[in-house]
Amino acid sequence: MRAVIVAIGVAFLVSLFCTPIAIKVFTRLKAGQPIRAEGPQMHQGKKGTPTMGGVVFILATVIAYVAGHLALTTLPDAQIAQVEPTITALVLLGLMVFSGAVGFVDDFLKVRKRHSGGLSARGKLLGQILVGAVFGVVALYFPSTMTDSSGEVTNTETVGSTTLSFIRDIPALDVTKIGAVIIFIFVVMAATNGVNLTDGLDGLATGASVMVLGAYAVIAFWQYRHWCADPSYTANPNNYCYAVRDPLEIALIAGAAAGACVGFLWWNTSPARIFMGDTGALGLGGLIAGMAMSTRTVLLLPIIGGLFVIITMSVVIQIISFKTTGKRVFRMSPLQHHFELAGWSEVNIVVRFWIIAGIGVAIALGLFYSDFLANMG
Repeated sequence: MRAVIVAIGVAFLVSLFCTPIAIKVFTRLKAGQPIRAEGPQMHQGKKGTPTMGGVVFILATVIAYVAGHLALTTLPDAQIAQVEPTITALVLLGLMVFSGAVGFVDDFLKVRKRHSGGLSARGKLLGQILVGAVFGVVALYFPSTMTDSSGEVTNTETVGSTTLSFIRDIPALDVTKIGAVIIFIFVVMAATNGVNLTDGLDGLATGASVMVLGAYAVIAFWQYRHWCADPSYTANPNNYCYAVRDPLEIALIAGAAAGACVGFLWWNTSPARIFMGDTGALGLGGLIAGMAMSTRTVLLLPIIGGLFVIITMSVVIQIISFKTTGKRVFRMSPLQHHFELAGWSEVNIVVRFWIIAGIGVAIALGLFYSDFLANMG
């Protein structure tokens, strides 16, 4: 727990104090956010606000991960905690950094062209597929070689699983390694686009991501305390354990990212002084996808990230309706803009959508804990 707390604190402080520096740097570089002419007119006042702020909390998360590992070296159960960096960290941080890199290219092109159209939809899609495929292969084809004090291998889990999972793996739903990589790519694409579509109002995507990442920190730490690779826990055959890889590592990274987002939210809340841009939205989406795969809670993700699903579906519904009937279901999509045009204030929309995000997280954590109680009984 100490390592996770250290990571959260370091990430928060780095993000909180480095974001103002980023604001000044991006302002001097004239890296202002272009605003779509067809968007809500009230957004025109945001034109020129520095973007690409996601660089800050991505960097803060990586720094906090290193700090958390330094704290791990003082733990009495350092061997079980796996002090050395792991493949799990490579996958999770890699997804965040390289998904963020795809978004950075998009933001850079927008700023350079002074136009809201950056990287083409096809280019962004190919970038997401490439990132998902590379780290999906790493997640499925590199098992752990963790050993106990006698040298016996105690954990041969991979980061991802060849079976679909809800609250844990579902053995009957084995999709093979190739199928699992394809699902991995799909989850990365879904999560990155979901967060990206949610990012449209000051602080909305940042606040929602804090809740989702906080939930994964809780889930992963719970899995660490009830881990199948911990001989002191599994000594009692009646104890229910989780067959995952490096759960403390997952909790540390999830906590660090959540802390970094809270620090960024200080400057990103209305009226925002900086936007996360596609750099931040795609980076967060990639990390959230990795969290779902590594904690073996893939089918729980739509509940944990319920707000992202609702907003994404509003876009899908709008497109299908317009193409099939020529009519729009919403005044504008994504959904948050519909309520803007309906006369809701930006702050009201953000807070109420945060409540929806919190409800999804609460339901998901309730289901997770209920499953544990049922199996322990």
